[in-house]
This record gives sequence, structure tokens and C-alpha cells, in this order.
Amino acid sequence: MKKLNKIKPIPKSHEILWWACRVIFVLFSIYGILNNSVTMFLMGLFSTAFSHLWDMFQLFGGKSFITRVDFFSQTFLNLFIAYSLGVYLLNTRTNIHFFDIISHASSGFIATWFAYDFAVVFQGKKRHLSPALASFFSLCFSMFIAVAWELYEFTMDRVYGYTLQTSDVITEIGLRDTMEDTICCVVGSVLGMFAVAFYRNGIIGGKNRKQLRAEVVARSKQDRKEELEFLGIEE
Repeated sequence: MKKLNKIKPIPKSHEILWWACRVIFVLFSIYGILNNSVTMFLMGLFSTAFSHLWDMFQLFGGKSFITRVDFFSQTFLNLFIAYSLGVYLLNTRTNIHFFDIISHASSGFIATWFAYDFAVVFQGKKRHLSPALASFFSLCFSMFIAVAWELYEFTMDRVYGYTLQTSDVITEIGLRDTMEDTICCVVGSVLGMFAVAFYRNGIIGGKNRKQLRAEVVARSKQDRKEELEFLGIEE
């Protein structure tokens, strides 16, 4: 039997936040059962499962790059899921439009943050990835998620008669809803791209910001030197 990896320790504040979110997800499922809502039950169930993604990466990732995904991605995901469940619950009783705007903007922000870290860890420790290239990849990844979601909404509306795009076939409200969602995601994605790039490269951040920035600059110079040597160009 394959031996499982150990789960890396994370800051206590993040751990408390994770478990608080997981309790909320379980309570959401129970609320769904009590209100005869299969949809809410399954949403809470899958949310609980997704809240353990990082732990699963650590346990079953073996020696692959997936074990190096930063715990910040799980924190952002848990917060986004908790917010989304709250919005869903409120929308069963109210119809406040700006909740949807925040959802799509925050999803773009979180997707770019995750994609940036994913690109860096996929490249490996010995092969440095340009921050600009990682940023570009994270933006493209986030926009792909946005397009995939709108395709899903369109398909569900046309095939199963849902109203995810808040319109029927003969109106243009669905087009407006799609474009508003996409624009909000673009704004969130661009903000997320700059935020994660600046944070991971020491431009903004905490106590070790200057040390991190110095390491990034030194690494960039070394990468540039090796690139010129490979191309046979004298600096």
C-alpha cells in the first residue's frame, strides 16, 4: 500500500478559518435536508469536499508538483464558496443584483491567484518562470473559466429550460447578463493578476518583502545571464 504524505502545517489563523468555513458548509447541507432541497444539500456536500482540496493534494500528491500549491489558494477558495452559498441563500428570498457582480469579480481574482501559483509550481524549483509569463497565464486561465461558465449557463438554459442567464430565447436580457458577468470577471482577473504578481515578487507584502524582492531580482539577473550564454550573445 502506498504511503501517504504528511500534511504540511499552516498558520493557525488560516486553519481556524478553514474549519469555520467547513462547519458552515455542513450546516448548509443540513439546512437543505430540513427544507427538502436536494440542490442545497448537494451544494453543501460538494462545498465541504472542495474545502479539503489542499489537504488531498498534500496526502495523495506523492512527489508531484501539486504538493507545492500554496495554502493561500485554499483560503481564497473557502471564502469564495462561503460567500457564494450565502448569496444563493439570500437570492432565494431577495433579488439583489450587486451580489452577482461581486461573485464574478471575486471568482476572477481567485482564479488568477490560483493559476499564477499553479504555473510556478508546475515549472518546478529548478526552472524559474518569468513573472510576466506567469501573470499572462493566470489571466488567460481566469478568462477561460469565465467563458466556460457562460457556456454552461447558455447550455442549461437552452437544453433544460433553466433561467441562469435570466432571460428566454426571444429577449436580449441574457446577452446583457453574459456581458456584465464577463466584464466583472475581467476586472477581478486583472486586479488578481497584479495582486498575486506583486505579492509573490516582493513588491507588496509582509515582513520579508525586501528579502523576497532581492531574491527575485538576483534570480532574474542569473536567468538573463544564462539565456544570453545559451544564445551566444555577449552582454
